[in-house]
Amino acid sequence: MAKGALYSKHTHISSRHKLTDLKLDEVWQYRELIGLFTGRSFKVAYKQTILGPMWLFINPLMTSAMHLLVFGNIAKLGTDGIPQLLFYLSGNAIWGFFAACLNGNASTFTGNAGLFGKVYFPRLTIPISNVLSSAIRFLIQMILVAGLLIFYYVTGTMMPHLLRLLLVPVILAWLGIMAMGCGIILSSLTVKYRDLSVLVGFGMSLWMYGTPVVYPLSTLSGTLRSIITLNPVTMPVELFRWAVLGTGSLSAVSAACSLVFTAAVFFAGVILFNRVERNFMDVV
Repeated sequence: MAKGALYSKHTHISSRHKLTDLKLDEVWQYRELIGLFTGRSFKVAYKQTILGPMWLFINPLMTSAMHLLVFGNIAKLGTDGIPQLLFYLSGNAIWGFFAACLNGNASTFTGNAGLFGKVYFPRLTIPISNVLSSAIRFLIQMILVAGLLIFYYVTGTMMPHLLRLLLVPVILAWLGIMAMGCGIILSSLTVKYRDLSVLVGFGMSLWMYGTPVVYPLSTLSGTLRSIITLNPVTMPVELFRWAVLGTGSLSAVSAACSLVFTAAVFFAGVILFNRVERNFMDVV
């Protein structure tokens, strides 16, 4: 071949591949597309709104104020000595991240059917971009938590443990993988059973109250505490609270069970996702 000849790389697209194949090499090649999808989620979420991204601060503040009124002042639930507004803001931030990841990925196939039918790209890029966009929203909302932490540090109410904050990215990865696994399972099932999408919002509300978001795990005892501890989201939330606020009821056994659940639901989700991906356009 003559010197200076051009070489071209060909990609063979086929529906035949291993169900356990994550296609990480392809996903990495399409990393710029992941960035575009991540940015798109922000534009879609706040398009044609008056306040735009300010809702990232307004929503958690309004939700936390309602929790403060109902659970703090009326129900008189304890907060492990943490100032109430800070307790509810931090809980809503970490739960909001998990819920956004799961809800966003639960509509991967039905919400992007038109795009999937026009062009090829690794389908996992969309679930990954949903997790990344949720992480960015979480970090923005954590500005409120950081502001309160600084205020309470200056007033001598709290003493943040800075080294523990290094655990926050690990917790985000933990919850993000779990939520993505659950989300793509739901997305794969709703291709055929559309009524499942109606149950997602209701199920997430029940799941939140079964997670120590508006109450600390330390306030529970007996059978109820054992049941709540079995929730795979409980230990990541408690670990987050321990890392950021300095209090939390930790259990190595519960954490191990949560990690096993995370790995199992993620790989089950990938297998089901790859299987549905082959012919979902015939069903949607």
